[in-house]
Amino acid sequence: MANGLPKELEEQFKREITENKVMLYMKGTPDFPMCGFSAGAVRPFKELGVEVGHVNVLENPDAWEGIKVFTGWDTIPQVFVGGEFIGGCDITNELFSTGELQQKIQAASG
Repeated sequence: MANGLPKELEEQFKREITENKVMLYMKGTPDFPMCGFSAGAVRPFKELGVEVGHVNVLENPDAWEGIKVFTGWDTIPQVFVGGEFIGGCDITNELFSTGELQQKIQAASG
C-alpha cells in the first residue's frame, strides 16, 4: 500500500497510464464531459485528433479519490501523456498553446 493506496488501485493506475498514450481522469467522458474543466482538458486532444483513454471518476469513487493520492494533485481532471503526469485543464491548455503538448504527444508516439 504505497502512498496510502491499495496495491491493486495503484497497479490499475499504472496500467491505465502506461497502456494509453493520453490518459484522462475526468468527470464524464471525452464525448460528454460533465464539467467545464474536464471539457477544457479534452479540447486540445480533440483539436489534435488524438485518441484519449479515460476514467469517468463520477462512476468510480475509488478512482476519484485514489488518483489524487497517486499524483499528489487534489483536483480533477488529471491528464497524463506518455506516462507522465501533466496536470489539469489549465496546464494542459497552456502546454497546447505553446506547442509543448504536441511535442509530448509526438514523443509518446515513439
